[in-house]
Amino acid sequence: MKKDPCILAIESSCDDTSAAVYRGAQLLSHVISSQDMHALTGGVIPEVASRAHQESILPVVDAAVRDSGLTISDLDAIAYTKGPGLLGALIVGVSFAKTLALSLDIPCIAVHHMQAHILSNFIESPVPDFPFLNLTVSGGHTELVIVHDHLTMQRIGRTLDDAAGEAFDKIGKMMGLDYPAGPQMDRIALGGKAIYAFTEPDIADLDFSFSGLKTSVMRFLKRQIDQDPSFINDHLADLCASVQERICTILMHKTEKAMRQHELRHVALAGGVSANSRLRQLLVERAQAHGWTYYYPALSYCTDNAAMIGITAYYKYLRGEFAEITDTPDPRLAW
Repeated sequence: MKKDPCILAIESSCDDTSAAVYRGAQLLSHVISSQDMHALTGGVIPEVASRAHQESILPVVDAAVRDSGLTISDLDAIAYTKGPGLLGALIVGVSFAKTLALSLDIPCIAVHHMQAHILSNFIESPVPDFPFLNLTVSGGHTELVIVHDHLTMQRIGRTLDDAAGEAFDKIGKMMGLDYPAGPQMDRIALGGKAIYAFTEPDIADLDFSFSGLKTSVMRFLKRQIDQDPSFINDHLADLCASVQERICTILMHKTEKAMRQHELRHVALAGGVSANSRLRQLLVERAQAHGWTYYYPALSYCTDNAAMIGITAYYKYLRGEFAEITDTPDPRLAW
């Protein structure tokens, strides 16, 4: 195997079409096309997303290759997101990658989307030491994973219902925020205080649950609105700060518990919600209090992106882990 292979990576699991080019572990280029139309419908419509991927993938890949300073003939492999994700969206990326790889007579590398989120911490320095605990938080997943090496990971906790990102979006919708609500709530919360105490669910072991919090907030808002119809508008900043504080403390309490149980000293964040400013602040505070070493990716690598697919593909390339041409996307791809 070449020590510094040139790899084109494609990500199309949900509503972002992205491509990146690597030489070895060095990111040469990275392009993302986001589908803003989903804000109008309050969520991602799978059929609309897949059609948008079809329109975007060729210009996105073309831009990534051009920006890298390489040509298509320089590529040694093409990586793609196999799953989990939306089936139609995945099909677009997988089909494009396999067709291009066949035409160039080079191998494909299938990448697990959640594994790639974790390895986003290896795109730029400093990188985590092994073993480390990773808290992955996104719109569809909330997981605690022990990372033994680049490709050996052990999930020790997961959400039993809604993911943390889902909780932000659904509660934000109750308060009149547009989709996706998480980033808006983060910004608005900066002007408020966490004065409303929402109960933390009592969930055994290292698993998470956010459905109870969603119900608790819904009932609280209904009671307040019955008394004062303008309650949300008048107290939006404090509401955002309070909801954000509870979601983030739930995440951090489980992280602390996992670190103690497994006697780990290194901890990292990954996933779209890892961009949340309060979650990052809490991680830093708890790490300093316990003497942990902490990591989180740059904001541009928190949401879905091809850079994380490419760095994962690099380590798979070094191990010779290539996909068969008959490989198919799996929207529910397991660990």
